[in-house]
Amino acid sequence: MPFVKTKDGVEIFYKDWGTGQPIVFHHGWPLSADDWDTQMLFFLQHGYRVIAHDRRGHGRSSQSSTGHDMDTYAADVAVLTNALDLKDAVHIGHSTGGGEVARYVARHGKGRVAKAVLVSAVPPIMVKNANNPGGLPIEVFDGLRKELAASRTQFYRELPIPFYGFNRPDVKVIDGVVDNWWRQGMMGGANAHYECIKAFSETDFNEDLKAIDVPTLVLHGEDDQIVPYKDAGVLSAKLIKNAKLKTYPGYPHGMLTVHADVLNPDLLEFVRS
Repeated sequence: MPFVKTKDGVEIFYKDWGTGQPIVFHHGWPLSADDWDTQMLFFLQHGYRVIAHDRRGHGRSSQSSTGHDMDTYAADVAVLTNALDLKDAVHIGHSTGGGEVARYVARHGKGRVAKAVLVSAVPPIMVKNANNPGGLPIEVFDGLRKELAASRTQFYRELPIPFYGFNRPDVKVIDGVVDNWWRQGMMGGANAHYECIKAFSETDFNEDLKAIDVPTLVLHGEDDQIVPYKDAGVLSAKLIKNAKLKTYPGYPHGMLTVHADVLNPDLLEFVRS
């Protein structure tokens, strides 16, 4: 399997399919590059080179004991993009991956990035504080840590239900989607997932968003039960200089999976524009 090695010796797994303009996909917590399979196949069939990696501590990458913070995640992406010599790339991030995209583009992407997409993404900052009164209380994230530490296997069975909106009236649970979420989660390291909760919830991306100078598409579901859209996508689009915001009434956090038939053409339209 293909890996790149970071300065601190962590091996980052990645997929790299096809030729043409590169599109780099950044996955959410606690998942892996496999969460992008539907999008990767779609863009591959439309003539693009598609790349996705497993964040350190996630999926097939090294279960490192350190480096579970946004600065390191973005630096790891820079190692990958430099090793593959990616230029004119489109970076698409979901959830935690959206934060990773924001920090990478702002700090490492000069001259390499053509466009960016944030989907159901965590920026500008999730946790409630004096500067972010609409955020979620820290107790919400403490609860996630408590459940993960108590029984990660059961927690990862339960969390996909609100993640995909399967708890809404008349929405049918898709067992394969829940099973695949659980499978991806259990591939990663418990310590990495535990520490990543702080990274995705408490990292302040305000300055990163202001520094992004490439065309950016911000997509968010209006029924996102994981990252509420009014304190995330709406605010992010206001901070990015050249951003377009599109929200989807009734769509959940995991809309890329359960509404790929809508999201994939919207992504393609932006990439081609």
